[in-house]
Amino acid sequence: MEDIQAFLKRKDVVISARRYGIDALGAMAQGLFCSLLIGTILDTLGDQLGVAFLVQVGAYASAMSGAAMAIAIGYALKAPPLVLFSLATVGYAANALGSTTLDGGKGAGGPLAVLFIAIIAAELGKIVSKETKIDILVTPLVTILSGVVLSAWWAPAIGSAASAVGDFVEWATILQPFWMGILVSVVIGVALTLPISSAAICAAIGLTGLAGGAAVAGCCANMVGFAVLSFRENRWGGLVSQGLGTSMLQMGNIVKNPRIWLPAILTSAVTGPIATCLFHFEMNDPSGGVASGMGTCGMVGPIGVYTGWVNDVATGAKAAITAADWVGMLLICFVLPALLAWLFGLFFRRIGWIKEGDLTLE
Repeated sequence: MEDIQAFLKRKDVVISARRYGIDALGAMAQGLFCSLLIGTILDTLGDQLGVAFLVQVGAYASAMSGAAMAIAIGYALKAPPLVLFSLATVGYAANALGSTTLDGGKGAGGPLAVLFIAIIAAELGKIVSKETKIDILVTPLVTILSGVVLSAWWAPAIGSAASAVGDFVEWATILQPFWMGILVSVVIGVALTLPISSAAICAAIGLTGLAGGAAVAGCCANMVGFAVLSFRENRWGGLVSQGLGTSMLQMGNIVKNPRIWLPAILTSAVTGPIATCLFHFEMNDPSGGVASGMGTCGMVGPIGVYTGWVNDVATGAKAAITAADWVGMLLICFVLPALLAWLFGLFFRRIGWIKEGDLTLE
């Protein structure tokens, strides 16, 4: 047993929740962002502006999402070059097969399949890397074959499972928009601020529709909420870095004083049901849910909502984009998160739960 542990340590194979649930998952979200999400944005811009070149570039970027996610995962796992490059094929296969169900229908498990399968293929590739004199053949063969075989074996089942979970959350949100609006908004908002990837979680289960709208509300509540809540400590730099970057910057302060999270969490509990019940705010972005977990990071959440509107109009699911749609987006994504978090923050500062300097970013 000690020999095995020593070997795995030498190969940098670390079997831990942090390595796979935080490092790999977070990297996968970045790969997804740099391919499918950017591709969807370019496609939408090209379609709206009548620029065919942007549409084509967007299609190329979106087509590479599986490869981009797998390579990003391999990078997070510190895979050597031959393993890293071989993961492009693994990611493509896992994403393609995970996007189908066991009965041949359309699945939502592409990103989830890539996560599981790319991790296994990368670790197997790392284990055999540089262990033979024909490493240039052995390492790519082991990485690619293990990944593609697992994709054929597991990915459609993962696609079915992810679709089932996403469909259940969406069904439950439609059935109980108030309570599910609160639940989805709070949970995804918390995931956004934690050192895990809310975007990857939303993409993994295909969180779209009304549930996707609640997820957007929760993410915006955390990002805009913390940006405004900490303005007196961090001024304009903090406003931009948290409002357009990530509320994860506050995790160090949250560990020191968890109460500073309450204004953002309470805000998400309010804006979630307002999104679902009052504005029927939906995320139908063609990227399959990743934008639902991005909030105002690079304005991806609002852009994704707009892209969904355009897609719904094109397919006939929506007659037109109305003034009420724009008002709803403005309130859910910006105005209410800023106002409510500020008000909740004033209350908690007054009772001494949040003190001066608790929200200061280093």
